[in-house]
Formats: sequence, C-alpha cells, structure tokens
Amino acid sequence: MMEENITRIHIGEKEFILIGTAHVSKQSAEQVKEVIEAERPDSVCVELDEQRFESIRDGDRWKNTDIFEVIKSKKASLLLVNLAISSFQKKMAKQFGIQAGQEMIQGIESAEKTGAELVLADRNIQITFARIWGNIGFKGKAKLLLSIIYGIFSKEEISEEELEKLKTQDMLDGMLQDMTDSFPTLKKPLIDERDQYLAHSIKHAPGNKVVAVLGAAHVPGIKEEIHKEHDLKKLTERPKKSKAPKIIGWTIPLLILSVIVYTFFSNPAAGTQQTISWILWNGSFSALGTAVALAHPLAVVTAFIMAPITSLNPLIAAGWFAGIVQAYFRRPNVGDFDTLSDDVTSVKGFWNNKVTRILLVVVLANLGSSLGTFIGGADVIRLFIRNL
Repeated sequence: MMEENITRIHIGEKEFILIGTAHVSKQSAEQVKEVIEAERPDSVCVELDEQRFESIRDGDRWKNTDIFEVIKSKKASLLLVNLAISSFQKKMAKQFGIQAGQEMIQGIESAEKTGAELVLADRNIQITFARIWGNIGFKGKAKLLLSIIYGIFSKEEISEEELEKLKTQDMLDGMLQDMTDSFPTLKKPLIDERDQYLAHSIKHAPGNKVVAVLGAAHVPGIKEEIHKEHDLKKLTERPKKSKAPKIIGWTIPLLILSVIVYTFFSNPAAGTQQTISWILWNGSFSALGTAVALAHPLAVVTAFIMAPITSLNPLIAAGWFAGIVQAYFRRPNVGDFDTLSDDVTSVKGFWNNKVTRILLVVVLANLGSSLGTFIGGADVIRLFIRNL
C-alpha cells in the first residue's frame, strides 16, 4: 500500500490515518479505496457536512428546486455564488474525466463496504460561508468575487501531474502562503477554523482505528489541532451582522425623500425635475442590468418601474420583482435542472440555462438599481443645491 500522502497519528490506544487528497484526482480516489479496504477501520471520516452529503446522495436535487421560493427567500445571490464556486472544481473534474469529489464518494462507498461507521466531519458549509463573508470587509468581498469569476471563466488548464503536486507539503505551504497574502482574513475561517472542527470530529470518531479522507490543505493543521480540545459552539457561531449597512440603507432613502419633498414645497418645478431624474437613473440602470442578463422584455420593464420605488425601501429589491416576472415567462424545465451542473462551467451556459438566467436577472437588476441609487441620489442633491 502506498504511504505517499498518508499521515499516521497515535493518541493513546487510537490510530488516526489521514489521507490528503486533491478533490478532482483519480489517484486520490483510488488511494482512498485502497487504504480503507486494507486498514478495515472502525470509522471513516469524510470532509463533508450534512448538506454536501445529501447533495452527493441526491444527484437530482436541482429538479426539486422551487425557483420562486429561492427569489422570495432572498437566496438568489447565494445560490448563484454557490454554483459559481462549484463550477471551477467541476470544470477540472471534467478535464480529467472524473466526478468532482470522487474521493469523498469513494470514502462513503468504502465505509459501507467494510462496515465502518461513516462520520460527516466538516462544519456546515453555510456557517463557513457566513464566517468568511462576515469577516473579510467590502474590499475583501469584491476581491474574492473577482477571483471566483476569474476561476469560472478562465480557459487555463492544468496537467494531472501538476494537480498531484498540490498534495505535497512544500507545494501546499506555498499555496497557503499565497492565499494568506491575497486574503489575510480568509485563511482563518476557511482553513484554520475548519482544521479545528475536523480535528475534533476525527478525534472523537468511534473506534480505535479511524481513517479520515481530507483535502490536502487541511492535513498540516489537523496534525497539530488533533492534540488539542476545541469549543465547537464557538466555531459554529455566525458573526454578528453590522448595523452600518442597515443604517445606511435607511438613511439614504430618507435623505433623498426629504430633499425632494422640501424642494417640491419651495420650487415645484425643481422638485418635478428631481423626481424625473431619480426615476430615470434608477429605472434605467436596473433595466440595463436586467437586459444584460438577456431577460424577458417584461422583466426589463418591471425592473425599470420597480427600481425607483424599491430603492426607497431597503426591505425590498427591484431584482426580486424582475426575477419573478422572468421565472413566470421563462420558467425552467426539467432539462434546465438536468444540465445545470454542466452549464455553470461556461459563460454561455450561465446565460443560456433558464435557472441561472433568472438568478442573473435578480442579481444584475439589483446591482443596476444600487448604481442608479447613488447616481440618481447625487443628481437629486445637485439639483437641490442649484435651486437653493
């Protein structure tokens, strides 16, 4: 049995066998099968949470998605980001002719075959996303999103030999250092905290022999953290939301409304001019964003009408209305959900699939409306000052 990429740790009577894998590597999946069948462990820990485990078991989960519910529950942007992040891994897996996460699937199957207890060892993915998003600031968010977009649409390919090198310690240390340099606040919630959570789960897995199937990036941290005790309650807390966005979200509309109302009383003609400016800037930019998403004409009209209204109420958004209209006239069918995982690996697929088209309509209409709010608001203030 190959010992490369395998780390053995002994604590008391328990033996822990960590397999460092690359998530889209054929050799990783084969090694997982070989190790579990040779070692016959009491438990097999996999780097999955309940949500990702269910998504692996239910390959047709997208068919049951209620797109209207996604929009109404304000999850369109989150779903779009999730699809975007998974597309990069999917694209590499497609390049090598395997299924993304094959080593985790192999871990599940081998655990069942050998009678080992399966342990879902990772932290809930939504909590990880929330802790990342809540701690990287506005600049970090923008930089991260640009990196994700670049990763999706980049045509650059890597060889399987290069992919295998990602599992060596020297290369891994270099990757982590690069990530720390680019996103200094990203490493803690994405790697360090999950190292602690995974280490706790592995350490407390049933039996005296435990095999853990892990992404190689986590192995160095787990080797250290497994000897410590960790507070899972602290590791699973969602960050407190800042009150600043809410305050700004209400302050700007109230300021704009107050300026327009005051101007109407002092100079009705100028007040009318302000109102028209607000409507045109808001409506036009939101409609433009919707049009860029190649939305149905009525969805574009809806964005234009609703943006000036919703921009004055932070509790609602133009994109929701435009998205619902888009979903009504271009409702996704079973085929769209069947091809969704493949379509998100290309720009053309993102725009052609009816599911992602709806999500793009929601996001781009909202972005356009936000831009229109700042430009329209600035023009309202300009007209106010000019007519003092």
